[in-house]
Amino acid sequence: MSVDTPARPTAASSPEGRRRKGLMPEGSAYIAVGIALVGVGLTLGPILYLILGGFRTQGDLAANPTGFPDPFMWQNYWEILSQPLFWRQLLNSTLVAVATTAGVVLFGTMAAYPLARYSFKGRELVFVIFTTGLMFPLTVAVLPLYLLLRDMGISGLWGLVIPQIAFGLPVTIIILRPFLAALPKELEEASFMDGISRIGFFWRMLLPLARPAMVTVGVLAFIGSWNAYLLPLLLLTGDPAGMTLPLGVTTFQGQHAAATTMIMAYTSLAMLPALAFFLLMERRIVDGLTGAVKG
Repeated sequence: MSVDTPARPTAASSPEGRRRKGLMPEGSAYIAVGIALVGVGLTLGPILYLILGGFRTQGDLAANPTGFPDPFMWQNYWEILSQPLFWRQLLNSTLVAVATTAGVVLFGTMAAYPLARYSFKGRELVFVIFTTGLMFPLTVAVLPLYLLLRDMGISGLWGLVIPQIAFGLPVTIIILRPFLAALPKELEEASFMDGISRIGFFWRMLLPLARPAMVTVGVLAFIGSWNAYLLPLLLLTGDPAGMTLPLGVTTFQGQHAAATTMIMAYTSLAMLPALAFFLLMERRIVDGLTGAVKG
């Protein structure tokens, strides 16, 4: 009679073997996951607290500021959503953000195309001039810019769109240039042999191929325009119906200084459109930046 002896664990099935093969995470992986979870908590915690605060009453917020709303009150959000002024400010922010995004993507692509595909004298100097725009943020130039726009007679929403397009071009060109340079030159040569002009190649071939990078810079321009505050503060003073949402939040806060939960609800509603748009486009942003880095 033979006696079955238990199989000895092989090197591959042992814990050490699984670690070497990557089947079992090491201690560093747990540390990385823990740090990531802490980062997510620090990022999402204030946002969730702000959104939940809009469902509270003033008494509940004072009695239990760190707990869940008890009971949940929809009245704060409903009162804001039922105001035509909120929707008008939402429309203003949307128009400014969409116009800024379209201008940044169009003009940025048109500027990055010759800098990436053509060789001419002074090309690198032109690129350096664009990149130096990153050293002059809109906050630094907002006062002289306001005076310049006033002297030119440009005001209202267009007074926001034009400067935001100009200040969005440097980062747009920096992202698009390596992406466009990585496109095969044979494709451009084949298009010219088929009788397509340079302008035709730009509109019919290059724009569809550069769509991932264009989506990336478009999302960045949209978020930046949506969150703009300082320039609207100078240009859109006066009628609340002509303000954008970030400026409307400040105005609403001044009018309802004692209603903290109402302010939290208004701030949440002003933040959610940009947050939802960013989450929907997150994968496209990563794809566009990955292509730019590879280029």
